[in-house]
Amino acid sequence: MRLLLEANSKRLVLIFLVILFICCKKEIKKEHIRTEEASRVENLPYYNEVTFTPNWLRPNSEEERQFHKIPDFELINQLGDTITPKTFDDKIYITDFFFTSCPGICLKMTGNMLKLQEEFEDDDDILLLSHSVTPTIDSVAVLKKYAERHDIIANKWHLVTGDKTTIYKLGREEYFVENDLGIPKDINDFLHTENFLLIDKNKHIRGIYNGLNRASVAQLITDVKALKEEL
Repeated sequence: MRLLLEANSKRLVLIFLVILFICCKKEIKKEHIRTEEASRVENLPYYNEVTFTPNWLRPNSEEERQFHKIPDFELINQLGDTITPKTFDDKIYITDFFFTSCPGICLKMTGNMLKLQEEFEDDDDILLLSHSVTPTIDSVAVLKKYAERHDIIANKWHLVTGDKTTIYKLGREEYFVENDLGIPKDINDFLHTENFLLIDKNKHIRGIYNGLNRASVAQLITDVKALKEEL
């Protein structure tokens, strides 16, 4: 009988220790979450060059107004409409570079852009912009077929074609989408990148994301919502 009581006592002690360990672990996890939340920045950073070193500016300040912005351009979307920066006036937009005949990463990027389209479908403040890097192949008609095949919503998500020099200059010198640092490239070097960029209502770059990575796309969604609160 004594042995049975001792065994039961040890079993109760063991159960108590397990419960105590679980509770402590949960408390540590909660504390870790609180610490992470407290460390979040008030505003998203700004970017102005290929290394994507963050610049911490105060929104609506003179420094912010003088900071790098996406310049004027003129391209044509899948509906045959002219697309310029005015298309995105007072809008937040997400942009990437692709081509319709791409058999590899572009399809995955399109899939993740479709998730963004679905997430912000009813939000008129958020637009999507995809530049063709093979504009001589991706005509308006080709882009329209691609849009129809992938259920792309017209005027929500613009697929654009146009002058190759303009598109490549935008990608490399204004959006800084390629990661090949220190490697000089010209119009004959193919532009191909998996990056998505987040652009605010004032045409500033506010984030860069891996368009193939689920976690990175999830962070992009979070940052879009934060940017809406900021502006």
